[in-house]
Parts: sequence; C-alpha cells; structure tokens
Amino acid sequence: MAARIYQPAKSAMQSGRSGRASVWILEFPPQTQRQADPLMGWTSSDDTKRQVRLTFATREEAVAYATREGIAYEIEQPKQRSVAPKAYADNFRYDRVGRWTH
Repeated sequence: MAARIYQPAKSAMQSGRSGRASVWILEFPPQTQRQADPLMGWTSSDDTKRQVRLTFATREEAVAYATREGIAYEIEQPKQRSVAPKAYADNFRYDRVGRWTH
C-alpha cells in the first residue's frame, strides 16, 4: 500500500488559518490489524510503520523524500474553504426568516 501525503485540517480549537495549515504529513497505512493482548487486554500491533509520521514544510519536500527513499505515495489535496460573507447588521434585517426579539 502507498504512503499518504496530506495537509491536516485545523483543529476545532483553532479559529485562524495559520498553524498546522502549512504543514504536510507523510504517514503509512496500517499493514496488520491490532490484536487484544490476552493477559492485559491492551490493543497492540507488530506494525512499526504505523508509528511513523513525518512532517514537511511543503508538499514538494514530502514528494522528494518519498521518491528519494523509494516509497510509493498518494497525494490528498486539501479541500478549499468557502466563506460566505456576513454582516452583523443582517441579524436585524426586517425580512429576516426568523424574527429576532427579546
């Protein structure tokens, strides 16, 4: 299976567009299933590639690393955000669908 190169979505705690939005991540898909340990009941796996998560500043750096190391990869393009313009005055419009009252 091919490694995945993607740009993570911002967390729910972020309000701006900076931060992790400029980071690209290369991670490997799981090769084996997790099993429950019979003694403790913890889930574990012998797949060590699942623990590897590399970060890069740009997509080109991630692709260059994957090609240099001979890793098959798939690129997931980030979804573009569509922001609808809003104004505070729209809360008090006369033809508003739900009337605003105290």
